[in-house]
Amino acid sequence: MKKIINITLAVFILAGSLMLASCSSTPSEEEMMQLKNLKQQVADLEKQIAEKKSEKAALEKQIAEKNGRLQQCQSDQEAVKKGLGQ
Repeated sequence: MKKIINITLAVFILAGSLMLASCSSTPSEEEMMQLKNLKQQVADLEKQIAEKKSEKAALEKQIAEKNGRLQQCQSDQEAVKKGLGQ
């Protein structure tokens, strides 16, 4: 019985030391590189978002201007129709 306990204890100690050896308190160089790459991707995507928002605002301004001209053309057309007696 004592032999089984000793073997079990030895297995737990070995497993625990393997787990501790594989766990590091500091990230590896590869992990740091991955983190750096991810941060760069985030920065690039945020820049793209800002550019797309700017493009969207410019397009909305163009639409508003064209809608204004369209309304002006429609009111001119109505005035011409009234002037012609139609």
